[in-house]
Amino acid sequence: MDNFFTKNKLSIYGGLITFVFLGIAVFFLGDISGYKAKELIEVSLSGLNMLCNTIVLGSATILALLLTLLGISTGSNSKLKKAHYIQVLNIAKLDTILFISALIMFQMFNIPLTESEDMHTEWFKYLYWITLFFSSLISGMMVTVILLLYTTVTNIITIVGLEKDHYLISEDEIEEEEEKD
Repeated sequence: MDNFFTKNKLSIYGGLITFVFLGIAVFFLGDISGYKAKELIEVSLSGLNMLCNTIVLGSATILALLLTLLGISTGSNSKLKKAHYIQVLNIAKLDTILFISALIMFQMFNIPLTESEDMHTEWFKYLYWITLFFSSLISGMMVTVILLLYTTVTNIITIVGLEKDHYLISEDEIEEEEEKD
């Protein structure tokens, strides 16, 4: 992941913008009391569970589709550079982190904390902010994964489908094509 951040700036910026946008939107809700936070958690719990469930299903599907992408990559006539496979590996790593994070959050949201009589209402304020922070974070991560996947798919379409020159095609293959002509 040496050049991961420099090569994938746009995808990372997309995820950061999503995270910051959601974070700012939450910030404008202002300071809330523990009792109000408890009510807001109860109301938003089904939506948060749905968000986590959707991200878990989506990230699992993306991991499976990456195998198909690798099949297309290795089966193509073009000899791809290692950079392509590193790009796919980075998507798989980030997607796995996203999958595990969303799964943990899903499990945490299923703990009936709002039903607890022993929990002081002041704790719900912190729990509410933590919940909003992490839901914004996994949303931003999902946007990043989708944008990384989009970049990889467009590269494959350009190389395999349109058969155009691309920086991910090995120079050896270009030299072989020139020798044939």
